[in-house]
Amino acid sequence: MISTDLSKTDALALERTRLANERTFLAYFRTSIVFLSSGFAMIKLDVLNEMIEMGYFLLAISPLIAIMGVLRFFYVKRKLKRFYCE
Repeated sequence: MISTDLSKTDALALERTRLANERTFLAYFRTSIVFLSSGFAMIKLDVLNEMIEMGYFLLAISPLIAIMGVLRFFYVKRKLKRFYCE
């Protein structure tokens, strides 16, 4: 819970930061999905046969981006929880 020592301005700033953290996580997730679908498209479409290596690269990097987003989300969430509890 939010500490009673925080002013209304500080409490609202922490809430804005929490919401920004969620938006950033969704951006990481969305980017990961786009890389994943683009990689599959490059591999499966015969027209893009010369870009098959790029398709495999996008498939390999997609989970890494998702993991980075999840780790960052929980890192910021934990830091915000410290401010809420102090």
